[in-house]
Amino acid sequence: MVMGAAAFGGWAVLLPVVPLVVSLSGGSDALAGSVTAVFMAATVATQLAVPRLLRRWGHRWVLAIGCLLLGPPSLLFLLSTDAIPVLAVSAVRGSGFGMLTVAGSALIAELAPREILGRATGAQGIAVAAAQMIGLPAGLAIMQRWSATPAFVIGALIPVLAVLAITRLPAIESPPDRASHGRIPLRVLLTPWLAVAVAAAAFGGLSSLLPIALSERASLAGVILAVSSGATLLGRYAAGFVSDRIGVGRALVPALAFVCLGMVLFTFAAATHASQALLVCAALTFGFGFGGVQNESLVMIFTAAGPSRFGAASAGWNIGFDAGAGIGSLSLGVVASVAGYSWVFAVAAAAVAVVPAVGVVVVRALGPAEPPDRLTG
Repeated sequence: MVMGAAAFGGWAVLLPVVPLVVSLSGGSDALAGSVTAVFMAATVATQLAVPRLLRRWGHRWVLAIGCLLLGPPSLLFLLSTDAIPVLAVSAVRGSGFGMLTVAGSALIAELAPREILGRATGAQGIAVAAAQMIGLPAGLAIMQRWSATPAFVIGALIPVLAVLAITRLPAIESPPDRASHGRIPLRVLLTPWLAVAVAAAAFGGLSSLLPIALSERASLAGVILAVSSGATLLGRYAAGFVSDRIGVGRALVPALAFVCLGMVLFTFAAATHASQALLVCAALTFGFGFGGVQNESLVMIFTAAGPSRFGAASAGWNIGFDAGAGIGSLSLGVVASVAGYSWVFAVAAAAVAVVPAVGVVVVRALGPAEPPDRLTG
């Protein structure tokens, strides 16, 4: 938990700060959005190789290298905030983040007894989300109060603290890969994968562009993002409760509806320069839905995959999430440059409403699938 909080805390401090610095340095909104896009592209590319790295080096080395790639390179932002250096550093940091996300999730599954795996992953999620709730507003507040320099230094040092926690982890021998009984059918993966990808795209645009839209009130933007992170925890727990009590998949549509409504409220707030209360309501609504989409889509994919393909299912879900966040920050940055910030949130709301529905239509067109593997116990 200490490792996760420190690693993700350093990431959260700089997540909204770097795009804002690029914007204030004269870069376009599209360039500011591309910072997160490049970061996430490097994350996804690295995630594909992490299972092999885990087998070769083990969890501790992969986690430690990930922390060192995510943190210390942030000091290079002190030398230049021009486009090419910033994008290059973001790519390096993204590769470290890719190592952390995959290895960190695998670590919990390795360490926790089977009967408490859900609570263990929940505890790790609380540590990560709590770090984000502190880091997101802290980075922007530090930048507004002083400058970006201390934010860059803090973002570089915090992940190094995670290395100290990593040294206390036990050595884990990677077990041989479990046999996989064919590929997971596309028809059972498409809808939850599109749901998490499009919701993450909305989050990517929100986290990258909201501080720019509220550049005169950057600290308020940090508070709004922190409120959204807090609501995400509630959404994940609520979706898990519904899934356990009523059935897998039942919470996905209501969760997407909350995400869409949150984006609509952000649209009104950006168009009318509304009060802080509306921004808080938008953040609560979006965060609650976003947490629900994350949890429900992950459970749906795991259920479809079955125990023999958990690794592939986890990798696929993470790639969908991170690719969606990167694509969202880039494409919505272009929308901001062309049409303004109110259209950013309107386009995101429309995508959340339409894209998963298209997935459902495609699934029905593909015809009935074989019954997926079911989780037991």
